[in-house]
Amino acid sequence: MAFTAEQLAERMPDFRELLSDEPEMESTQHYQQLALLVSHLEWHWQGRDDFFIGANLTVYYTDTQLQRRQFRGPDFFLVREASHTPRNSWVVWAEGGRYPDLIIELLSDSTAAVDRTDKKSLYQNIFHTREYFWYSPITGEFEGFRLGGNQRYEPIAVNEQGWRWSDELGLYLGMKDGWLRYFTLDGALVLGPEETARREHERAERLAQRLRDLGIDLESE
Repeated sequence: MAFTAEQLAERMPDFRELLSDEPEMESTQHYQQLALLVSHLEWHWQGRDDFFIGANLTVYYTDTQLQRRQFRGPDFFLVREASHTPRNSWVVWAEGGRYPDLIIELLSDSTAAVDRTDKKSLYQNIFHTREYFWYSPITGEFEGFRLGGNQRYEPIAVNEQGWRWSDELGLYLGMKDGWLRYFTLDGALVLGPEETARREHERAERLAQRLRDLGIDLESE
């Protein structure tokens, strides 16, 4: 039986009592990959306040889940047209019935089988999450799916670089130097804050060197 967001709210506990309850990630690579996905998208979309990113955060959606604790939260999820306000968890009935628009799971030895089967079915049939990707920081396994017209997941084709386009992000997802990264439509790598600062510093150093080559020493002026 399906419930409206209002009916769910009446059946559920106060969402302020529902804290995220996720296990720790299995390796330093998993932590670093998750941090990269979050920080680089936050930086790329800086100034916007119309999205929420969940990182290893529980998504609460049914009373059955609360009683049996059947599913863990996604490693990374995006909800578009949502406030940027920090949350202790994502509580569907407190968010107007909104589910994640995009989910990325980071495969590990203990979760890979569930991510490829049970969670894929959950995100397709219950969440109706429009795009679902998984990536293994250890083996490099990378797959992506998008809901088709029949509300079933269909594989997202790769381009010549092996990247997959995300309608929800307006960006490609693909591997570079062993990490899952974002790329723009024209193929440019989306930089994070540290990379941006380093590139600006290098650009300033090159400019200063050109001026010195011309006999202009800014430090002496």
